[in-house]
Amino acid sequence: MGDPPNDMVKNRDIHFVELHPDPDQAATAAMLLADVDGILHATPHSKTHLHLSYELMKVSLEQIEIGLTSMGLHIDNRLLYRLKRALYHYTEETERANMGCNRSDSKCTRMIFADRYQRMNHNLRDQRPEHWRKYF
Repeated sequence: MGDPPNDMVKNRDIHFVELHPDPDQAATAAMLLADVDGILHATPHSKTHLHLSYELMKVSLEQIEIGLTSMGLHIDNRLLYRLKRALYHYTEETERANMGCNRSDSKCTRMIFADRYQRMNHNLRDQRPEHWRKYF
């Protein structure tokens, strides 16, 4: 299979909040994105900064962010980051529409992350019945 054209490979940065139970969210996100189709590279540059390369025709930044937030990671919502993400979401959606790829045509990102979640080891679940959990 050939390499995608350079204009269809996007390089983006995702910044996470510092105050979170997982102190190294960037590494966690990189591990979650390792098996996702369309992600070429996911490299943590710091504990809260993730550099990402992906194929636009397979996955978009908005889909990636929705998947990461649904897995419990918190993306930094400072004004500068929100403006950048809004611009990226708009331009990527426009590029995908111009190439004939609608939102409904792409794989369901939630299903990709749900599959990854089901394959993970969940030995730390609380075995108590639901009505006992609220008591200390």
